[in-house]
Amino acid sequence: MKIRLAEIADRAGVSVSTVSRVLNDKPGVNQATRRQVLTAVDVLGYDRPARLRPRSGGLVGLVVPELENPFFPRFAQAIENHLKQRGYTPVLCTMTLGGIHEDDYVATLLEHGVSGIIFVSGVHAMPTTDPRRYRRLTETGLPVVLVNGHLPGVGAASFSTDDVAAMDLGVMHVAHMGHERVGLAIGQMRYTPAMRKTEGFREAVARHVPGGPPGRVVETTYTVEGGLQAGHALLDEGVTAVLCGSDVMALGVVRAARQRGLRVPEDLSVVGSDDSTLIEFTDPPLTTLRQPTMALAAAVSRSLVDQVNGAAPPPDEVFFQPELVVRHSTARAPQGAVPGHPVVLASHP
Repeated sequence: MKIRLAEIADRAGVSVSTVSRVLNDKPGVNQATRRQVLTAVDVLGYDRPARLRPRSGGLVGLVVPELENPFFPRFAQAIENHLKQRGYTPVLCTMTLGGIHEDDYVATLLEHGVSGIIFVSGVHAMPTTDPRRYRRLTETGLPVVLVNGHLPGVGAASFSTDDVAAMDLGVMHVAHMGHERVGLAIGQMRYTPAMRKTEGFREAVARHVPGGPPGRVVETTYTVEGGLQAGHALLDEGVTAVLCGSDVMALGVVRAARQRGLRVPEDLSVVGSDDSTLIEFTDPPLTTLRQPTMALAAAVSRSLVDQVNGAAPPPDEVFFQPELVVRHSTARAPQGAVPGHPVVLASHP
């Protein structure tokens, strides 16, 4: 497509001659104006001249769990965008149950000479994992970043959402609305985020519901079916509010309530985790504990590229603060909730 200099100049707010100098890579234009013109070229859909395109820094491995949880594709896309801005091409490796193992992905990535590897909620998220599997990579000088799961002594950068702070926000929210029987639907406890959420949940219930019953925890899986199972178990315990380890689980808890003829949030308040794509359009729109996806992705990408350029990784795990997003799946506790005793929830047609 032929580039129209006048159109770019109008978009960038500069003269046609300035656009010409930038596209021909001539001196005499400051860096801010140069970026402004190139941004206009990109926005208008023109191809930059070859000499002005970002140089490729090579391939970067991006190992993520299954993509059924909408948080992971959103996070992967954010990392991809940041890496591409820095001239790197991510290679997405998706781990599914019974599929290719993480070690096999790593072997393939190393064969292709990747510049570094980002692991998101992978094997490193299990505290029992032998750290030597990652130390072998970092000892060769390969930049490695671990996301949402920390292994001490690996020599890799490590970034996580503060799961303990997230549970404190969620419990405080429902406690302020009068809920005293609070439950947690969580995934497999072998993962660090699940363990941290559970610990944070119990601490938060003791802090925000003093004298009330201890928080009830049900461990299942991070799926709608897992949430459904946990929802029924927690309703049997008479809870009036449920915090969930993911938004997908929260949808299962909502389904469990409706199978019993109960209303959300009038009879049961539900809080998800992550703030996944489209979750604000569910019925009802879901109150959730948002992971700071964009800030986390930017930090992860920047850290990897900095390591490629010779910088040392952060010595300690870096935590990002979650945010409570209040929508319409939480409300005041139903009348008749008696602290310390099971609640009989009335069915509704």
